[in-house]
Amino acid sequence: MKNEPTNQEYAEQVQKLTPKFSSFKNCWHAFVSGGLICTLGEVIHQIAMNRFGMGQENALITVSVCLVLLSVILTGFQWYAPLAKWCGAGTLVPITGFANSVASPAIEYQSEGQVFGIGVKIFSIAGPVILYGVFSS
Repeated sequence: MKNEPTNQEYAEQVQKLTPKFSSFKNCWHAFVSGGLICTLGEVIHQIAMNRFGMGQENALITVSVCLVLLSVILTGFQWYAPLAKWCGAGTLVPITGFANSVASPAIEYQSEGQVFGIGVKIFSIAGPVILYGVFSS
């Protein structure tokens, strides 16, 4: 018969294994990384308007496309996950996080084929976001 741990011993073990985090540090990382993403977006916006002579609407579309492309490239090279771990909500909330949530399952399940791998799994994470976003709007 096994010795089951007491509630006290179990609570102590859970306390030891639970990761420690600092809310201030997490908020700071999210603030800095989100600000850097926004700054990058503004740089792209200004370059598109001033250097390439795009109108406001086309420049903003260019910003979205560039940020999504950058996010997908970082996901493909498996650099997005460690970045997102450090940045937290700074990278997960904006459009870059959404692009990652679509690209990540597509990359992970590509070995299962175009239809049953990529086609089925691509919206496994982003699908509910799209559904409830459309439904609530």
